[in-house]
Parts: sequence; structure tokens; C-alpha cells
Amino acid sequence: MDASDRNVNDLSCGLENVPILIETTVVSSRRPTFQYSPENVQGPGCAVHPSEVTITGCTCVAHSCVLESCSCLLTHGQAYTLQGTLLARDTAHSTCTSPVFECNTLCSCGDSCSNRVVQSGVRHKLEVFCTTNRGWGVRTLEPIQCGAFVCEYAGEVIGFDEARRRQLAQGPKDSNYIIAVREHAGTGNVTETFIDPAKIGNVGRFLNHSCQPSLFMVPVRVHSVIPRLSLFAGRNIEAKEELTFDYSGRYCVQQGTWSIPTKDTKAGETGGLQRKVCFCETKNCTGFLPLDLSIIR
Repeated sequence: MDASDRNVNDLSCGLENVPILIETTVVSSRRPTFQYSPENVQGPGCAVHPSEVTITGCTCVAHSCVLESCSCLLTHGQAYTLQGTLLARDTAHSTCTSPVFECNTLCSCGDSCSNRVVQSGVRHKLEVFCTTNRGWGVRTLEPIQCGAFVCEYAGEVIGFDEARRRQLAQGPKDSNYIIAVREHAGTGNVTETFIDPAKIGNVGRFLNHSCQPSLFMVPVRVHSVIPRLSLFAGRNIEAKEELTFDYSGRYCVQQGTWSIPTKDTKAGETGGLQRKVCFCETKNCTGFLPLDLSIIR
């Protein structure tokens, strides 16, 4: 691919390590209109800038940090293998959505440290394409190993009131990009993060929902207390396969197995609000896309 092809077909406009391609059959008039950002940006109601460095670093001078001597790993635990894949979680003491802390800009270790994965950005060749009945989608153009980082779900970090305002302003046919992540740390201590990539976002905004997805989401903190919503491969993924995740966050990988929810028999009961039909066509499909009512109540 020469420079001119990259400029035309790369949705990231060169902001990612590898081009984020768009299907060549898509005419220019149908190309999505949004501002590409590989990382989160500060939006209304967000008190802390996502790029502000608020986490202390380690003093390691080795090629790669090791658990025995790295303050980051000793404090937060080791998250990755030496190959950069996410370690399997201990189901007796942790959950798949337990936050991950990477070494950051204040650390003495180098960029090749094995505890620097999400901050290194997209590494796999991805393509945005038109699905038959679900709008845009994302597929990988190369195999992806189980546990490998794929991309972030990046966008505007907004406050609760702004998330509520935006969601209430949406019409029945509007796409809802807002994701709310709630992290529980001790009794009654809940941290909420709202991210909306509708106008400013990255390739993650094109990922479709599936009731039996190929990716799962983990909050990863690098420099800031604001987490980066990072998507990892839940299994080995073949080239040309569509990449999906569960918008509700119910799916996770623990010890190499999926946690499968039962069919939601009350999926249509939403207090008068219309839920959208799910077209993932998996055998475990609940019938409807997830709907977080906590934002609008």
C-alpha cells in the first residue's frame, strides 16, 4: 500500500500504528463522518483530563519489569505474559473485568516492557466493512491469538448528566454509542466511567454486539485514573472473521471458558422504552440489544 492509498483508505488518518482500512467498495458519500482519535478525550462533565498523569511510576531499569522488583506489578499484580497476551484470571479471587494497571510515562522501564500493551496501540490489521443487517462492522485481516489486545473503545469521556442528556435526546433510529462502566472497589465504592465515541472515537465505535462475542472488555489504566476500555481476544480468531463484544459486559473469559447468560425472557419489558432487536444469530442470542436503563432513570 503506497502513501496515497493509505490516506484514502485509512480511517485513522495515520494516527494508528497500522492503517484502519475501510472496505474498498464503500463509496465516499457513505463513509462515516466522525473525528478519529486513538485515545480518550475530555468531554462535558469529565473533571480529569484522560491524558493527565495521575499514577506514580516504577524505578525499574531492566529491559522488562519483573514481578519480584517492580512496584507497579507488586501493587497491582501482573496482567500480561511476556508475549503481551492477557493472563488468565483466577476465578476464585478475581473477575475478568478486574482493572489492569500498566507501567506509565513516569516509570523508568522502556517502551519494550511487557507491562506496556494497550498504550502501544493497535497492532493487528483491521477493516471496517458493511454488514448485511447491522450497519458497520469490524473484521480482522489476520489471525489474532487468544488474550491479545485488539483495540480500545475510545471516545469522549463524559459525566453522568451529559450521558443522560445525550441518551434521552436520541431518536428510535439513532445509534447509541455510550458505554457505562462501573467498577466496584470495596463496600459501596463504585467508580463510573461514561464513554461516547459518536462524534470523536476510534475503530472500536464500529464493533457490533454479539451474545457470544470474540472480544471482551477490560478497564486498563496507563497514565491516568480514567480507564481505557480495552478489548482483548477471548479466543483464537481467524483472518476475515468479524470482531464483536457484548455491550452489556456479561461475557468474560476465565480459565479459557465463556460465561454464558441464560436467555432473557423479559427482554422486551423496559418500562415503555423500545429495545432494539439483536441480529447476532448465535444460539445463545437473548433477542434484544442490551439497554442500560440506569442512565435515564
